[in-house]
Amino acid sequence: MTTQMLIYETVVPLTAAKHRGLSLDKTENYSFTANVNSVPLMAAEFPLAMSEYAIVFAGPPENIMPAVILGLRENLYLSSGSEWQAKYKPAFIRRYPFVISSTPDAQRFLLCIDEAFPGLNKEGRGQKLFDAGDKPTPYVDNILKFLKDFQLQAQRTEAFCKKVQELDLLEPMQANVQTPSGEKLSLGGFMRVNRAKLKAVPGDKLAELARTDELELIYLHIQSMRNFTNLRYRLAGRSDSAAAPPAADVSGGGSAN
Repeated sequence: MTTQMLIYETVVPLTAAKHRGLSLDKTENYSFTANVNSVPLMAAEFPLAMSEYAIVFAGPPENIMPAVILGLRENLYLSSGSEWQAKYKPAFIRRYPFVISSTPDAQRFLLCIDEAFPGLNKEGRGQKLFDAGDKPTPYVDNILKFLKDFQLQAQRTEAFCKKVQELDLLEPMQANVQTPSGEKLSLGGFMRVNRAKLKAVPGDKLAELARTDELELIYLHIQSMRNFTNLRYRLAGRSDSAAAPPAADVSGGGSAN
């Protein structure tokens, strides 16, 4: 599994002093995700992501978060022309090359940008970052609003994951995929909700999950696991999976706690 900053290379605070006169050209080029096999997913994204991605849980016990699987070794949702081959793009991908970071004392949050992003330019292509008076442009203001909402959704997602952990619902998993050429690939280091444990949740706890819509999130996660089968077809470069039998397996181990 990947770390949250994996797609970022040279992250610095966005300032007029350093970035005046620069523009950002965000064409439909997602080559920066080529070597990423998973990215974090916010709970609010489950309904849109579950039909195209396998949604799992990953990370150390103190910071387990949902993630979508993009491949076993690399991003299989990336075309040879660096286009994204899915209807929904995770917010983690859409926010790039921007990110919010906090000061060492956690008292202030800074809007940062990855200066390694190839779309950053002095030729005026795309959206300007600062106006003639060194004020952030409306484009940057909208980016900041998007990232603040992302941070808020991250906090809500953390609360959801803590509840899932407290109920001891997770178990470690491993995905095994056999390519059409016969090569066997596997991916571990992630978790899923154990159905038997979910059925054993006490009625009052289950009612609370239903009241907060978190039970729906859990079932969306469970339903999304079928998308592991699609990895085989993506490995084969196919877009239609109906013509061949599945050659993927998701196996579980013991409890993750």
